[in-house]
Amino acid sequence: MCRCALFGRLAEAERVVQMSAPAGSGKTVLMRSWIAEAGLARHAAWVAVDSEERDPQRFWLSVLGALRGTAPGAALVRAVTAAPDLDGWAIVERLLTDLAPLADRIWLVIDDVHELGPDALAQLELLMMRAPPGLRFVLATRHDVRLGLHRLRLEGELTEIRELDLRFTVAEARELFAAAGVQLPDSAVVMLHERTEGWAAGLRLAALSLAGHEDPERFAAGFSGSDRTVAEYLLAEVLDRQPEEVRRLLLRTSILERVNGDLADLLTGDKGGERVLLDLEQANAFVISLDGSRSWFRYHRMFAGLLQLELRRAGSDEVAALHRTAADWLAEHGYSVEAIRHAQAAGDWGLAARLLAGHWPGLHLDGQAAITHELLAGFPARIAAADAELAALVAADELARGSLGAAERYLGVAERGAVSVPVGRRGQVQVLLGVVRLSLARQRGDLPAVAEEARRLQAMAEAPGAAQPGLSEDLRALALINLGISEVWAARHADAEPHLEHGVALARRIGRPFLEFSGLAYQATINITGSLTLSAERGRQAIELARRHGWTDEPAAGVAYEVLGAVLAWQGRFGEAEPWIQRAERTVRPKAEPTVAMLVLYGRGLVELGHCRDREALAAFEAADRMARRLAALRGITPRIRALLLLTLVRLGETERAGQALADLGEQGRNGGEIRIATAALRLAQDDPHAAVAALAPVLDGSAPVPRWAWLVQAFLLEAIARDTLGDRAASGRALERALDLAEPEGALSLFLLHPAPGLLEHHARHGTAHAALIAEIQTLLAGNRSEPPPGSHVVWARSRGLDEQLTDSETRVLRYLPTHLTTHEIAGELYVSVNTVSTHRRRLYAKLGVHSRREAVDRGRVLGLLAPSARRLKTESQKLAPTFAPSSRPPVDPFAGLESEAGTADPSVTIASRLGLIAWRIPGEKSAGQGQMRERSVKRSALTARTLAGIGGALSLSDVTHGNRMMGQQGPRRGTVRGTAHRIIPALRVLSVR
Repeated sequence: MCRCALFGRLAEAERVVQMSAPAGSGKTVLMRSWIAEAGLARHAAWVAVDSEERDPQRFWLSVLGALRGTAPGAALVRAVTAAPDLDGWAIVERLLTDLAPLADRIWLVIDDVHELGPDALAQLELLMMRAPPGLRFVLATRHDVRLGLHRLRLEGELTEIRELDLRFTVAEARELFAAAGVQLPDSAVVMLHERTEGWAAGLRLAALSLAGHEDPERFAAGFSGSDRTVAEYLLAEVLDRQPEEVRRLLLRTSILERVNGDLADLLTGDKGGERVLLDLEQANAFVISLDGSRSWFRYHRMFAGLLQLELRRAGSDEVAALHRTAADWLAEHGYSVEAIRHAQAAGDWGLAARLLAGHWPGLHLDGQAAITHELLAGFPARIAAADAELAALVAADELARGSLGAAERYLGVAERGAVSVPVGRRGQVQVLLGVVRLSLARQRGDLPAVAEEARRLQAMAEAPGAAQPGLSEDLRALALINLGISEVWAARHADAEPHLEHGVALARRIGRPFLEFSGLAYQATINITGSLTLSAERGRQAIELARRHGWTDEPAAGVAYEVLGAVLAWQGRFGEAEPWIQRAERTVRPKAEPTVAMLVLYGRGLVELGHCRDREALAAFEAADRMARRLAALRGITPRIRALLLLTLVRLGETERAGQALADLGEQGRNGGEIRIATAALRLAQDDPHAAVAALAPVLDGSAPVPRWAWLVQAFLLEAIARDTLGDRAASGRALERALDLAEPEGALSLFLLHPAPGLLEHHARHGTAHAALIAEIQTLLAGNRSEPPPGSHVVWARSRGLDEQLTDSETRVLRYLPTHLTTHEIAGELYVSVNTVSTHRRRLYAKLGVHSRREAVDRGRVLGLLAPSARRLKTESQKLAPTFAPSSRPPVDPFAGLESEAGTADPSVTIASRLGLIAWRIPGEKSAGQGQMRERSVKRSALTARTLAGIGGALSLSDVTHGNRMMGQQGPRRGTVRGTAHRIIPALRVLSVR
């Protein structure tokens, strides 16, 4: 078979090649195959060294004979006759003289160099150092030898091929089996590759044993170093060659997954174990160092299998004692998982149970549920049922797998048995029980129980004389994050946000990345209600932690994937959203985390809607609704699911079915804000715009609040459609502009696809809007055909204003960020692309616009109507804007009254803050009882935001405010506060000029 990568390295090698690897690594086969493949048979001198070649004279006579057998060497190398006084040094000098005129190349291949004695090695070193350039050396050895190769390495004349390089890949192993006439399924090939670690001899011996085997997969599963053919090879080539004291060390330490000098000395009762291990590793004797300091080692899997077989043969009575001794040492030195495994191997169940109970909180807090499950599986069922601590851990394990009933049964066993636990460990048992109760309450969606268990757990951890005082902050972080997650599902976001924020910060400070990762994932679900950008940022932070620590299949990772998918779906980027939803679906464990499964179904429905696969969307929303009905914890998200289900039925034209589903909700259910929006869509589909307006009125005046701005966008959009149907173009335009105001900051295009109104948008674009570019993007998405733009799209519209070449969607998105104060790096972060991608789009954008700077691009974009115009004056119309959308019978109250006199007229931003505060006060959704009135601190935040924006300088566009969080920098309020305030004041900015 051809090992092409290694053949290439040999062909391009330096003057000397050292191939150093254990027995059976395939060195000899590789060299012979390469010589044949490269056609070097007449230019290669092969010398195979054996134990008899330790005599320098015999070795050099072999070298001379091999060289004379090559085409170039036959004419240059003189024959030498053996004689008692023939000196190896003299042969080398004569050989150097003979080869001096060498013009062609000769490869001197010496196999098993490690068999040479010190004199022959010294003479070989002399030849290598003084040989002509045409003489190349390929040296194969089982371990490094003293040849002065360090000098060649420094001079760049040495190529080294080692054991890792010689390991077979899975593809090469498959090719080897096929060449041997053995057909194996891929899973069996992968298993054999893992067991042999790509060791060539192991794979070849497996192929021999597999020939004609009736069950190849079963053979692959059981193949190890104890297999007869492998054992015979390793005994002859490795173990039998070792001195007795080395054999004893290897056998007694073979019970360990890894070994160091101290453990070796303990298990053998001798000294110098570390030196022996270092020598074995240096000799490539299947001993592998695991760290840079070469203090920990492991044995090759096949070699370890042989050693364990030999240990059982030689002293089976000692094995249990060796495991117990190792368990004690490992536990004492903090290697608890390994200690537990050795205690189990020794049959010391009491020690194993105590060690696991003591170490379990750390495993749980670090997301090591799989390791816990594996360790628990090592106990007999009777032991787990009789031990209170183990029963508590089994309850936690059952919870992780979604078996709530089994978890409750084991929890009961643990609670009843807790009184029999020795006094010194009772505190520890109570902590275990508290963690399990907390997890059980969260998975059941019992928020009051979660709060109570969180409080009790923290009190236990902080109590004087607590069993594990070092876990106080860990358990506090665990309690906060579990409480926050429960509040997320109960739609108590105002309570969940501080709990998760504090829990994440604490987890980060104390070094518990799994807790930090879990908290970030659920924070992202909260942030999506206010900021898609911040939500995506938190989701990506969680995903990065998951990737770094191997938690990519955890349910919390599924939450983060779903959030990213949902963000992209809301932005109309459905192709980009699809792979994130697919990743989320691969993490779903419906029994263990039904709430996550429901959330992923919700995300799937959004993506299917975007792809116009309404039947598939309906199936996803119906499945999510069924799941939500069974979970009391999902009171907050259930109305959203049902509203989307109703909207999907309307899109499918099944208005009668939608009406029946609406009637089944009952009066209270129908009065919720989301359901009212779905009702309006249904009434429009039934040609009843008056009923649609009536359904939307409580949403728009705030008496039927909605939890997310996205739903308010839909409400204004449906209001615009209904008013347009009724012939009230002015009211329709105002409502549509308000919908665009709310949608543009986050680029929420999909909402206009959910309720398509292309004619209305086209009319609005022609009659004045601050969102021309956004409308153009929406029209392009609605058209669904990128190659031929629809009438009124941004392509035709831009051409009519002097652009010869259309802007791509990506270039348009970049253009919309140019008026902001974001850097290129920050724009890349907002768009989820690389800095190079943004730079490329910007260069092309400049070329198409015929400009050379960012400022010129912004000015040109505004002239063309691709960007919102920059207001130049503070107009008195700002006072008229708020009542347009929020009619109220009460007299206007300016919550900023007094600020101007307090600061004086020297600060123009105060005046602006006052006007913006008044407008923000009157915007729907900010004054209703459901969403809470703007309190004094909110007023001050609005004022501070306006002052900050005022101090930036330059004209502000809507895009500037969109990224208020970035503009704030280090100036005070946290990012979420600034973004939220900026969103409230967007309508007013169309008429403001800040210099």
